[in-house]
Amino acid sequence: MTRRASTTEVDRPRLEGTIAVRGDRRLGFASFGTPDGHPIFWMHGTPGARRQIPVEARALAETHDLRIIGIDRPGIGSSTAHVYPNVLDFARDLELVADTLGVDTFHAIGLSGGGPYALAASAAMPERVLGLEVIGGVAPTVGPDAIDGGLVSIAAPLAPLLTYGRRPLSVALTGAIRVARPFAGNGLELYRVLQPEGDRRLLGRPEFKAMFIDDLLNGSRKQVSAPLADILLFTRDWGFRLDDVKARVRWWHGDADHIVPFRHGEHCVERLPLAELFPMEGESHLGGLGMAEEILGGLLQEP
Repeated sequence: MTRRASTTEVDRPRLEGTIAVRGDRRLGFASFGTPDGHPIFWMHGTPGARRQIPVEARALAETHDLRIIGIDRPGIGSSTAHVYPNVLDFARDLELVADTLGVDTFHAIGLSGGGPYALAASAAMPERVLGLEVIGGVAPTVGPDAIDGGLVSIAAPLAPLLTYGRRPLSVALTGAIRVARPFAGNGLELYRVLQPEGDRRLLGRPEFKAMFIDDLLNGSRKQVSAPLADILLFTRDWGFRLDDVKARVRWWHGDADHIVPFRHGEHCVERLPLAELFPMEGESHLGGLGMAEEILGGLLQEP
């Protein structure tokens, strides 16, 4: 039984494991909600892993016959380390995951760095992706859809270093996190107090803090190279254009977002064929995680 959202304990997923994809690799997944409910693939942020799903969303999945499936990107959790040639190539692995889990059509949700991967799913599988929810999604930095600014643009000059030094950097990052694991709660609290008001308020809620710590500790047990791979891919051509995304997109963006500027959300919505922008007044980067009821509620009302 799913516990109330006010608790500081976080339930384990209903089903968790790995699925074989291309090149003798595997992707980790975690399934929440009802096993036969309407499927929603959840693309975690950067950093993050398969359990980065709000407690409220998990509870709504149980009561509204939804099956929310979090996916580890390569290099985090139980997923084999790998760097795709572009963001679009991820969708080929996602298609295999969907086939293996018996999922035909589905919705997708992308948080922050998960946004480009959710968009890629629609571009690659227009017949299967029924709709998208993007929460503070990263925008393209190169090509005809590019926009400047934000942390990804700042990280762009580091791309050559990551290309050649990703593996030793991954080893160092993994080792540092292992040393810091006993202090994860204190570390997250320090991060919280340094954030803008919106994120500080959200991370002050016990159930969100518990979810983030559970996801961080579970996802970083073996490896932490996925965030570095994300930065590489975000600074390359994504392999598709925003007007290739034919699904309906509801884009949620905090108007005080300090990581992905609000204007990036406006920019992408203007270029997506079927998109609507939902500004979140006074919220910073993580605000959408506290709006699971609104985001999933709108999805449930779709014809």
